[in-house]
Amino acid sequence: MSEKAVVVYSGGMDSFTVLNTAIQSGLDVYALSFDYGQKHNKELNVAAQVCKDLGISHKIVDITAINSLMANSSLTGDAEIPEGHYEDDNMKSTVVPNRNMVLLSMAIAYAVSLEAGKVYYGAHSGDHHIYPDCRPEFVEAMNAVSKIANYQSVEIVTPFLHSSKGDILKAGLAMNLNYANTWTCYNGREKSCGKCGACVERLEAFSEQGKMDPLVYEA
Repeated sequence: MSEKAVVVYSGGMDSFTVLNTAIQSGLDVYALSFDYGQKHNKELNVAAQVCKDLGISHKIVDITAINSLMANSSLTGDAEIPEGHYEDDNMKSTVVPNRNMVLLSMAIAYAVSLEAGKVYYGAHSGDHHIYPDCRPEFVEAMNAVSKIANYQSVEIVTPFLHSSKGDILKAGLAMNLNYANTWTCYNGREKSCGKCGACVERLEAFSEQGKMDPLVYEA
């Protein structure tokens, strides 16, 4: 019997690559997505379709009720999504307070209930500058807590913690992944905006690998 693992799966290209990395490692994967009131909840529909096509277990958990406790982010509030590069200071408005600690806590609980030994999530080096809960020191501390918080030890696995977006894409292309089955843009419109930090970083990754992004952009 294969070892069970929970994958925090947003529907974006990073978690899509992590999901497939876990599957190709021979793990029995349980994908877990969260609706936390993000403007780009289109990613959840993409995630659901991918998991259906792969024939793997997938839960979408509605945690929008806690939105009032995680305010002041342009991803969930009234503020406009900023444009520019992830390293620009205006991108800090996209931080959702304590998001990954909250999501990982629930993923760990799910893993314990399944008797799964691992929780995967897609933190990577491109997020370190803006998002404190994607930095190595956060992952290390959260992993230490995860191993003692329950009777069952659960390991947090971040395959791309020290990798760039381009490195993640390279790994996915080596697995013949189709990135048309992902959603990255922070604006949840019909097409990707091409201007928010998420889009800019994604487009840079494809350019770095000498590939065309299969998604359609507004500009």
